[in-house]
Amino acid sequence: MEGIEIIAQAAGIVGMTFNILSYQPKTKKNVLILQLIGAAFFTANFFLLKAITGAVLNIVNVALALVFAFKEKTRADHPAWAVGFCAAYICSYVLTFTLFGLEPTTANLITEIFPVIGTLLTVLSYKMKDAKAIRKIGLFRSPAWLMYNIFVFSIGGIICEVVTIVSIIIAMIRLDIKKEGSET
Repeated sequence: MEGIEIIAQAAGIVGMTFNILSYQPKTKKNVLILQLIGAAFFTANFFLLKAITGAVLNIVNVALALVFAFKEKTRADHPAWAVGFCAAYICSYVLTFTLFGLEPTTANLITEIFPVIGTLLTVLSYKMKDAKAIRKIGLFRSPAWLMYNIFVFSIGGIICEVVTIVSIIIAMIRLDIKKEGSET
């Protein structure tokens, strides 16, 4: 591994650590602040790996976490925020092939759409009030990001999404499936 790749992977591992720890605080605001820090490190991770879509999406994710962490001041519940963030995510996909010059091959078009799908689902999950619904969305969001992380070889990203998927499955079994079974 070269020096830049080592720094890139280290940034991804730090980002992964913050994202995994983000599920531990009691308040949604603190969860979002830790996710914001994780997204900042993943921005560096993806830029250094020349994975531009992932980097740009994580820049937008920092803004998304800020808006929702300080929702009283930003009025995060207003639908314009969700529409604006979704537009920014879709624009990042287009910018990858135009402004940043990634060749629009079939493989690149497919690879680069995975994190866009994942981030669009993230916006949807931020709007959910029910934890069960958030977990269901996460079960689609994380595999999309996992595929991208595998393609760009972000070690921190791969581990983060595998841990997240396992955590979601455990929570669904523990909280959703067992609860439904006990209600009958």
